[in-house]
Amino acid sequence: MSLSVFCDPASVAVVGASADPAKWGYWLARGALRGVHRRGVHLVNRRGAVVDGVASAASLRELPEVPELVVLCAPATAVPEVVDEGLALGVRGFLGITAGIDREHGRPGLEAELGARIRAAGARLVGPNCLGIYDSANDLELAWGNFTPGALGIVSQSGQLGLELAGLAGESGIGVSRFVSVGNQVDVSTAEVVADLIDHARTAVVVLYLESFRDGRELVATLSELRAAGKPVVVLAVGASEASRAAARSHTGALTAPTDVADAACRAAGAVLVQTPAQAIDVAQLLRGAPRPVGRRVAVVGDSGGQGAVAADVLSRHGLRVPALSDATAAAVAALLPPGAEVGNPVDLAGAGEQDLTSYARIVDRLLRSGEVDAAVLTGYFGSYGTDTESLVGAELQVVGALGDAVHATGLPVVVHSMSADSPAVRALREHGLPTYHTIDAAVRSLGLAIELALREPRAVELPAPAAEAPVEGYLAARELLASLGVRYPGARPVRDGDTVLAAAGELRAPYVLKAAWLEHKTEAGGVVFGLADASAAAAALDELRGRLGDGVYVLEELDDRADVVELIVGARQDPSLGPLVLVGFGGTTAELDRDVTVELAPVTVEVAEAALRRLRAFGLLTGWRGRPATDVAAAARVVTAVSRLIAERTEITECEINPLRVGPDSALAVDALLVGAARAAVGGAR
Repeated sequence: MSLSVFCDPASVAVVGASADPAKWGYWLARGALRGVHRRGVHLVNRRGAVVDGVASAASLRELPEVPELVVLCAPATAVPEVVDEGLALGVRGFLGITAGIDREHGRPGLEAELGARIRAAGARLVGPNCLGIYDSANDLELAWGNFTPGALGIVSQSGQLGLELAGLAGESGIGVSRFVSVGNQVDVSTAEVVADLIDHARTAVVVLYLESFRDGRELVATLSELRAAGKPVVVLAVGASEASRAAARSHTGALTAPTDVADAACRAAGAVLVQTPAQAIDVAQLLRGAPRPVGRRVAVVGDSGGQGAVAADVLSRHGLRVPALSDATAAAVAALLPPGAEVGNPVDLAGAGEQDLTSYARIVDRLLRSGEVDAAVLTGYFGSYGTDTESLVGAELQVVGALGDAVHATGLPVVVHSMSADSPAVRALREHGLPTYHTIDAAVRSLGLAIELALREPRAVELPAPAAEAPVEGYLAARELLASLGVRYPGARPVRDGDTVLAAAGELRAPYVLKAAWLEHKTEAGGVVFGLADASAAAAALDELRGRLGDGVYVLEELDDRADVVELIVGARQDPSLGPLVLVGFGGTTAELDRDVTVELAPVTVEVAEAALRRLRAFGLLTGWRGRPATDVAAAARVVTAVSRLIAERTEITECEINPLRVGPDSALAVDALLVGAARAAVGGAR
C-alpha cells in the first residue's frame, strides 16, 4: 500500500487539537494550518478549541469531508474509538502521536491490534508514539518543533533525537526536506519510510537514526537503492542486536559489539555509520553540496603554521594522507607566496592572505589542479575577515566565489575550517558547495567519512535457500562439516582409554595435542594438553584428564608446530534482525582482550573476506613483520568465506567458530571448532 497519504494528503484532521501552546495538540494544529492553502485542514476536539481562529468540530463525523489523513493526538483512552470512526468513514492514513495506548487500556498488544485493523481496512498507520511528519515540498507540517526547509531527509526511531537532527540541519544551512518519526512501527516500518525517499525530489542526503535493525536485510537493500539513486545515507545507530550479543555462547558472540554489527550493515548497504547527531549533520553538509572525494590524498592550506600542523595530524589520525608536493608544484605554489613560506604540504600562507585575500583561492586552485591531491582542507582565519573588519566583507565574498569556481572546475572537494562559527563568508562558502566547520576535528572527520563512503560500494547479500540437514553431533563431526567446505584440519582420532590413545598415536604424526571434545572453551577449563612428544606421553595425559574431567570423548590431534604462524578467530552467528553474520579477527585465548575484529553480513565472497582482513589493526602481522615471512592471506580469506556460507545455509546452526585458525606462509589450518545449534547444546569446542 502506498505511503503517499503521509506525504501530500488532500485533507488532514488533527484529533486532539488544542489552543494551549504547551500541548502537542496546539503544535500539530498550528503546523497543519500552515498548509491550508494546499489542502483541507480540520480540527477536532470534543470540548471545542479554537486555534488561530479556526474552530474545532466535536468528531470526525461532523467534518464537511472525510479527511485522507487523521492525526491521532487525542488521549490514549480515546484513540481506539477515533480509529474505528475514521475507518468507518474511509480514512486512508493515521499518524499516531499519542503514546501509552496499551498501558492506559491495560491491554498489552492493543497497539498492534489497531495496526492490524487499520491495515485490514486498506489504510496505513505511522506510529503510534511518534513525534510526527514534515515535508517541505508539500507544505506538510504535522510535528512538534520548527523546521528549516532544505535537502536533508531524516527518518528517526526516536522523535526527540530526530528533532535534534532537524535543528542541527537548520543551523548548518542544510535544512530538512522530509522528517518522519516512525514511533512504535506497529504498521509502517522504517524500511518503508526510507524507501519512500528514493523518488523524493527534494531529498539529496538521508540521515537515519536506528535503535534496532528491524527488518534488517530489507532495510539494507533499501539503503542500497538510495545510494544507487544518488542519495548518500548516513546512519546513527545505538543498541543494535545487544540482546542477541548477551545471549551468545562463543567468543564470536562476545566480540560482535552492536556498533560492529551496525557498521557491517552500513558497509553492505554503501552507507556510513556515525556516532553522534552532530557528526551526522556535519558529514551530511559535505555530502549535500561538495563533489564526491575520490581518494585519500589531502592538501592542507593554512594562514597559521600551527593550525596547518594540527590539521595534518588530525588528517593522519583519520587515515588520510598529507603527501609531500612535487618539486614542480611546490615551486609553483612558492611563486604565489612571500619568500620563506612553507610549501611542502601543509602550505603556510605566511601572511599572504592579509596582503592579498585572493591568495587563498589562487593557492587552493593550484593545488587542486596539480593532480597530486584528491581534496583540500583550508584551515584558519578565512571566514573571519569580514566579521572583524566590515570593509573586507565584499573582498572575502569574492574569494569565496573563486574558491567555488576552483571546486567546480576540478570536481574536487574543498573543506573549510573557519575560526568564525557564522559570518557572511561562512554562509557563502556553504552555498558555493564548500562545507565549512568551526573546528578542525569536525572538518577532517567529515571529509574522512565522505571519502570512506565514496570508496564503499554496496554489495548484494542474498541468502541461499536454507538446507535441511541432520544435526551435527560431536567435535569430530563439526570438524568434518567444516572440512567439507574447504577448511583444513590436522589429523585427529577419537580416544577414550589407554589402548585407543596408543592406537591413535600410531596413525598420527607427533607431537600431539589432547583435547576434551565436549568442552566449549577447553583452555579455560584445563581440557587441553599441548606438546605431547610420543604415545606414552599422550597416554599419561589422557589418564590425568580423565582423573580431573571424567570419562568422555577425547581427541588426539597432530600438533600444528609450524613456524611463523599467526592465529586468527573466524566466527559466525545468527542475528535476529540482520540474519547471518561472519566475524574475523586476531584470535587465540586473548581474542576478547585484544578485540581486533571486524564483522560482515554473511555470506561473503573471498574478495569481501580479504577486505575484512585488511581492515584489522594488526593486519601487518599477516603480511610479514620485522623480517617474518608473509602468511597465506588468501587461504585465511577462503576460510572466512566457508564459515560465512555455513552460517547462511544451515539455519539450524546459531553459532559457528574456529579459534584459532593458524595462518602460516603456506596455508591456513584450523585447530578447533565450535558449532551451536538452535535449542540444543554446543557440539564442538573452542580452544
